[in-house]
Parts: sequence; C-alpha cells; structure tokens
Amino acid sequence: MKKVKLENLDCGSCAIKLEDGLNKLEELENVKVDFSTSTLIFEEKNNSVSLDFLEKEIQKIEKHISIEKEKKEKKNFWQNLDKQLLFTTTLSIFLTILAYNYIGNSYFKISVYFVAYLLVGYEVLFTAFKNILNGKIFDENFLMSVATLGAFALGDFVEGISVMIFYSIGEMFQRVAVNNSRDSINSLIDIKPESAFVKEGENVVEKRVEEIKIGDILLVKKGQKVPTDSRSLGTSFFDTSAITGEGVPKNIKIEENVLSGFINLGESIYIKATSLFKDSTVAKIVELIENASLKKANAEKFITKFARVYTPIVVLLALFIAIFPPLLIEGATFEEFIKRALVFLVISCPCALVISVPLSFFSAIGAISREGVLVKGANYIEKLTEIKNFVFDKTGTLTNGVFELTKIKSFKLEEDEFLKLIATAESFSNHPIAKAIVNSYKKDLNLKLLTNTKEISGLGISAKIEDIEVLVGNRQLLEKYSIEIEENVYENGTIFVAINGEFDGYLVLTDTIKSNAKEFIEELRNLGLEKTYILSGDKKEIAISVAKELNIDEARYELLPHEKLEHYKDIKNSSKTTTAFVGDGINDAPTLALCDIGFAMGDAGSSIAIKNADIVVLNDNLNSIAKAIKIAKKTKKIVYQNIIFIIFIKVLFLILGVEAIIGMKEAIFADVGVALLSILNTLRILRR
Repeated sequence: MKKVKLENLDCGSCAIKLEDGLNKLEELENVKVDFSTSTLIFEEKNNSVSLDFLEKEIQKIEKHISIEKEKKEKKNFWQNLDKQLLFTTTLSIFLTILAYNYIGNSYFKISVYFVAYLLVGYEVLFTAFKNILNGKIFDENFLMSVATLGAFALGDFVEGISVMIFYSIGEMFQRVAVNNSRDSINSLIDIKPESAFVKEGENVVEKRVEEIKIGDILLVKKGQKVPTDSRSLGTSFFDTSAITGEGVPKNIKIEENVLSGFINLGESIYIKATSLFKDSTVAKIVELIENASLKKANAEKFITKFARVYTPIVVLLALFIAIFPPLLIEGATFEEFIKRALVFLVISCPCALVISVPLSFFSAIGAISREGVLVKGANYIEKLTEIKNFVFDKTGTLTNGVFELTKIKSFKLEEDEFLKLIATAESFSNHPIAKAIVNSYKKDLNLKLLTNTKEISGLGISAKIEDIEVLVGNRQLLEKYSIEIEENVYENGTIFVAINGEFDGYLVLTDTIKSNAKEFIEELRNLGLEKTYILSGDKKEIAISVAKELNIDEARYELLPHEKLEHYKDIKNSSKTTTAFVGDGINDAPTLALCDIGFAMGDAGSSIAIKNADIVVLNDNLNSIAKAIKIAKKTKKIVYQNIIFIIFIKVLFLILGVEAIIGMKEAIFADVGVALLSILNTLRILRR
C-alpha cells in the first residue's frame, strides 16, 4: 500500500470523485482518498506507477489537485488564502460596480459584465465543461455554471456575477477553514523527530532518524525530541505529553526506558537505541493515526453514498421545477420558474455534509490521541459511544502489575538457592510476575545454565537449568504435569514451584490496585455504563477481593486465555449490547482480537495485545479511557448537530427558493455559508 499527500484537495465532493475515477484505472486498485488528511492511498497492480503518471491522472479528474512534492510548513490564516482568487474577485467586483453605475445600456456594458463574470467563474466553468466531456456531470461546478449562465440568459447579469462572486468568496474561506482545521489536527500528531545526533567514536554526527541502528548511542539536547525508543544512560526530566497525554514532566533515570517523541527538558543526555525508527513508538503512532481514517464510521459511509445519488436527484427536480409549473399553472411563466430552478440548484450543493462529517471524526481521533489514546479507526469513535458493558483483565489493567515478593517457602532447598533457580527460569519472560521475581534476586544470574525455557500462556514457565527441570506458575500448571500439591496453600498471589517433577515450595507476591481505578469505574457509571466484569487467571479470593474494592459487578477467576474468550462471549450474548474488553497481556490477545471494542493498556501491554486491540492506551491511565469516551460522545453530538443543521437549512431554503421568497444571494449562504458554520462547529472537538 502506498500513500501520497495531495495539494488543494479542499472539496469533499472532489475527494469522492477522485476516488471513483482512480479506481477505474487498470494500474491501480483499492484506491482511497482521505479528505481529512488530504492523502491518497492506493495499491499498484504492476509496481510501475510513477508519481508523474499519477498526477496526470489526478488532474484529468480534478485539474487543481496535485501531489505534494515536499512537506509543507503549517500556514496561518493569511498564508492559506488564495491570493490570485482574492485579486480576481476584487477586480470582478470593481468591474461589476463600474458597469452597473457608469456604463449605459449597450453591448459594451454586457461585455464588461461578461469579463467580470469570467474573472471569478472561469475555473468553475472550465471544470464543469471538462467534467461533462468526461461523463461526470453532476457536481457543484455544474450546479453553479447552470445557475449563473441561466441568470445571464435571462438578462440578470448582476445577479449571475454576484452569485459567482459570493460562491468564490465562500469557497476561498471554506478552503482556509479546511486547511486550518487540518493543521490543527495534524499538529496534534506531528511528533516525528526529523534527525538524530549519533555518537561515532569521539564525534557526534547528525543523521536521519531512519539511519539509526539498535545499540547506537544518541545525544538528545535540551528541547529536542527523542528520535527512537531507547534506554537512558543518564537522568533527566522529559515532556511525555505528545505520547502519553500526561501534562506533568517525567523524571527518567539511568537504565529506564525513554520513548521516541519524548522531549528532553533538562540538560543534554545520552541514550542507547533499543529499536529501529520504523519500529519505534512514534512510527507506530503515526501509522495508526494515518490508517485510522481508512476505517470509516457509519455516518461517513452514509454521507459518501448520499452525495453520489443526491446531486442527480436535485438536478432532475430543478428541471421539473423549470418545465412543468409553466405548463400546468395558469399565468406561470418559464422565466419565473427557471429562476426558481436555478436558485434550487445553488442551494442543493452537498459540500457542507461531505466536508464536515469526515473532518469531525478525524478531529476526534486527533483530540483523543492528545490524551495518550490511539484509536485505530473512525468506526471505533462511534463504538465508543455505544459501550454498555466493560470487561477487564485484572493484572496490569486494574492493578499496577508491579509485584513484591513477600514470602518464600521451600521444602528442600535454601531460600537463596530456591529463589536463584526460579529467577533463572523466569529471566526471559516479560510477564510482570516474572520481572518481579527476577528483580527480587539481587545477585547476578548465570543464564548460560538455562538450556531450555517455555512460556505456557496463562499457566507459567517450564525451564531446564543444567539437569534440573523447573516449573513455576499457578496451581493449574502443576496439575497439567500431574504434580500433587501437598501443602494446602490459599494465600493471595501464590506462585507454585516444582523441581524435577515434585512440588518443592511456593512464592507469595502481592500486587496493588491502581490509584485511579475506583474513580475510573465510578466515572464509567456516570457515562451510562450498565455493568462491569473482571476476567482473571488469578485465584477466586484475589479476583473477588479486587472486584469488591472497586465496586465491580462480577468477577470470574482461574481462567485460561481461551476460557477468557468464552466468558467474554457469554457476557456479550447475555447482554446483547456493545461490550468492551480491556487487557494488557499475551493471554488477553484472543479476546482483544474478537471483542466488540478492545482496549490495550499500552505502557505495560505486550506487543501482541496492542496489535490485536482497537484502541491503545499509551499512558496506561484508566482515566484516559473515560476521556476518550467523552470526546467520542461530544463528536457524535457535533456530527448530528451538523447533519441536522445542514439538512434543515437546505430544506428550508429549498422551499423558500421554490416559492420565490429568496433569491441567489440567500442561496449562496445555504451552500458555502452553511459549510463554513459546520466546519467551525467541528473545530469545537479539538477544544479541551
């Protein structure tokens, strides 16, 4: 799949037309035009499509659209204005006033009117004519051409020029509004570092971030972004807000992870790259957000389909208005009803809907990303508003997943030797419990003695250390290997250990509930949640204890990964409403992949869980989920406000136009004026 940025894509209908036209080319397939980000996404059939060929084909469909050759800087209001259009519009107004007030009725006066008309209408007329030749008749250019040329034919020269002037001014400000809103959205996700300072011997060399290799020592100066995921070689404060949404700077110490996109607030610091840029957090975020707009919300899909059939219908209705009333109503004239039909055409342009709806959903994706949450598609914005049940994993989701070793019991070995064996067995696991055990053994481990290790999902670890077979995990792991647990152990957080096929002791680790978990559950209820559940692999006592403390409705426990999925399905089927799942580990991946809407806690979450989830909570903050739901609800409200407002104004003005109560100037407001107002309303989504 390839992507190119487009310039001058400021019309929603143009995006639909471009997508339809390019999909007909033999050289391309699966073409998508994302109006919100002004991006063309496509696949090549023979891998030989050049940018020159692509641009020529684009301009056959829409002459003014081109491929962006280099990244553009963010522009202000004045820079976004089309200066040439502003000049020609001003000149057209001057000539119209001159002809109307100072030139007598003559062919010269008509000629000046015609020049004034062409100054503002040439582009519209040319585009409409070219589209007609290509068999694409029904668009806003066609509507405006018919309406204004009709006014000229009826001798209403000033009316025809005024309509085109108002239309041009409206289009100009509409482009500014669209570009400014895109800039506002893109500024939220413009987190990619452009270069990196790499230490080579005694020198520090500036390189592109794509040239960084794992193990490179990087220098990050004060105020600079971290170029790729790394491990800190010093201590400094970092602004993490672009990645996690957290406003308070984070103090990162030696050997702690520092993610790409963090901004160094302290003095210069060296870090050691632990990932290539293409695999870094920033690269994944940018890719996720850019691809998110491909998964369209139902409202977007409806508007796209609506626009394809709407314009032909209104053109036919306009013809009906122009032809039949004069034939059927006594005293009615063709001139009168042609004027009404022309007003009807101008009002009916669907641009306001086609622009505002996709911009709303992409604004929501940008606003939610500012809270440290990545949404993988606009369709999930809608789903966020529909959630009635929440199902949670426990460890690392509702609890901190940071365990402390509080008890060691071995029947045959010294405590130190017992813990050394277990820590060696767990040394290659990323599970929070495994990390806690390894960190509890303060001495060095000889990992060369570890000849075989296997992580058994949902159960524990099987390992061979020299000639010793070690099993570390829950009760079910030992039962799987038919090992009898002799001592009746019921303490919370118990990890059972078998050595050479015999039960030899246990560890007790304790975990703490996240400080904001209870507040988060209460907030969900305030947002209209019906029921909450815990699905945990832990023992009954632990799961029920956590559920009781957090006021969660129901806890199900001692579940393997496939059993979590079965229990989720059972909850979903019994409620018959949208049910979300929140998890962080490998054992949550099957449920995250198949649930209605899945949240992965990204800070502590496994890469598999993040890959399978629909939404990634980068900052590991449960409250960010509630914020995402609030933004989604606000977005849905604004989308419906825009749709209702636009349709109401259109229908009202269509009726008034048919009744000849309003004229062309009011019709222009019903087109570009309504579009501008809906775009401004959309920008409210970006407000905190």
